Parts: sequence; C-alpha cells; structure tokens
Amino acid sequence: QVQLVESGGGSVQAGGSLRLSCAASGRTFSRSVLAWFRQAPGKEREFVSGLSWMTVIEPYYSDSVQGRFTISRDNAKNTLYLQMNSLKSDDTAVYYCAAGGDHLRHIATQSREYNYWGQGTQVTVSS
Repeated sequence: QVQLVESGGGSVQAGGSLRLSCAASGRTFSRSVLAWFRQAPGKEREFVSGLSWMTVIEPYYSDSVQGRFTISRDNAKNTLYLQMNSLKSDDTAVYYCAAGGDHLRHIATQSREYNYWGQGTQVTVSS
C-alpha cells in the first residue's frame, strides 16, 4: 500500500520559516516526479513546486513562492521536502505532497497528473 505522509506544518509569524517533509512508503519514488500543492479555504488546489528525478531538470516553482521556497528530495530516505522562508499570510493553506506514476515524465502543474497524494499538513501564517 502506497502512503505519503506529510509533516512539519504549524503556525508561524509572517517572515518566519517552516520545513515540510513528505515520507513515502509502499514503493520507491526515486524515479518519480514529486510535487507540493496547497489549498486555502474556499480556493482551488494549486501547484506550489515540483521536482523531477532527473537532475538535469531544474525544480519548478509557482510565481508566488519563487525565491522563497526550496524543494528537495532524499531518495535514500524516500522523502520529499519543502523549505519555506519569508512566509506570508497568503501562504496559509493545507499543503499536500504528490507523486506521479510511471507515465509522468515532466513536472506537471495540474493536480490530475499525479497518482499519489498525502493527507495534507496545515500551515498557518499570521501577520
């Protein structure tokens, strides 16, 4: 059974930092496209950042987090990370990690492209 489990969410003041983790089990994702999405109350789920297993492909970030967030992965630990700095109140949302299936070869920004999802972790940024 494939599981993605996020952790590291919480409440911070604006300008602060958090590091999210997504631990995978049930299969290896060393050759999968991995991504973070988020969903704020009353809004659609939106792409935050994605990372290919191919090191020649640069990580991709949404405009809203470019320069503040950093995505990374540790294949040995089957874990995905999201370092979030300079947090703003607009970053408040439930954050989800996602993994693509064998068919996914590019960093997709549409949630429907991803086969596996975590349960989400809440991030609340107060101003």
